[in-house]
Amino acid sequence: MEKKIQHPYLMFLGDVADQLSAKTAQGIVDWRPEWCLGKLRLPHCKADLPLPEMTLDQALDAGVKTVIIGVANRGGVFSPHWIPVLLQALEKGFDLASGLHQKLTDYPELKLASERYGRKLFDVRHPNQDFNVGTGKKRTGKRLLTVGSDCSIGKMYTALACEKEMKLRGIHVDFRATGQTGIFIAGSGVSIDAVVADFISGAVEHITPDNNPNHWDIIEGQGSLFHPSYAGVSLGLLHGAQADMLVMCHDPSRPHMRGLPHYSLPDLDRCIEANLNAGSLTNSSVRCVGLSLNTSTYSVDEAQNVIAEYKNRYKLPVVDPVRTGVSVLVDAILA
Repeated sequence: MEKKIQHPYLMFLGDVADQLSAKTAQGIVDWRPEWCLGKLRLPHCKADLPLPEMTLDQALDAGVKTVIIGVANRGGVFSPHWIPVLLQALEKGFDLASGLHQKLTDYPELKLASERYGRKLFDVRHPNQDFNVGTGKKRTGKRLLTVGSDCSIGKMYTALACEKEMKLRGIHVDFRATGQTGIFIAGSGVSIDAVVADFISGAVEHITPDNNPNHWDIIEGQGSLFHPSYAGVSLGLLHGAQADMLVMCHDPSRPHMRGLPHYSLPDLDRCIEANLNAGSLTNSSVRCVGLSLNTSTYSVDEAQNVIAEYKNRYKLPVVDPVRTGVSVLVDAILA
């Protein structure tokens, strides 16, 4: 993705049904707060952000340049009743940027309005280049991939937190974005779930090429090998990453896979084993270096107990990147 999206941003949440559906907006706000001036929600929206409510006119007065469709819903689709608001945004002089599977340019009225008013439409989920098929050829440098027991469980947050901590320690490290939110945050990357299946592993090889032997690529994971909807993407990512280390991300409080109440979360031992087996195809030395838990539904005391329980069970560093930071995890990565 070319770095042409202008900030500051107004985060558009539409009328999403839950907070997880606003994870794109939430991620941008958490990691680039200085770029985010306000939020725009439609009636019945069930998500929120720690930003002031703004109309389009207020956003214009505040200096906003781009309206970000900060939604990550199932299937990555637009709701038709969003379109009038987005048309108004173009008319008032804003660019639009989206990370959904469905493109802004799929709507003739949006495309026509962008041309009429001289505005830009950014569909960051859709790669603008071709990739080779993966080769599995050994690459120089070091790589860590975040994997998960489910989707929307903390893989991007864990990867970004590790990159930040490692940079503070003077390590040569880069966060490699593989999803739309990560691309908005990093300014580059490839949304792996929009790559044709045969080229997924090759696309990951492309964004994590040969590097200095002491350089780390921290690769953002996607989906889960145990999620029937997204396991194919997760597998291709594992093969292309050629990771030296995996961090397993998990939410102990989840009753079932996201969006699939008829599928329970996998046993974590089985999940770790499956990811190591899959990753070993391109790196026979891959190992799980730690666990990252999403404890957001627990109280502080409950979270501490859960973290201690998992640490005792797995004999690995266990963190919540939001509550505890990732210092002990990075200690293990660099040991």
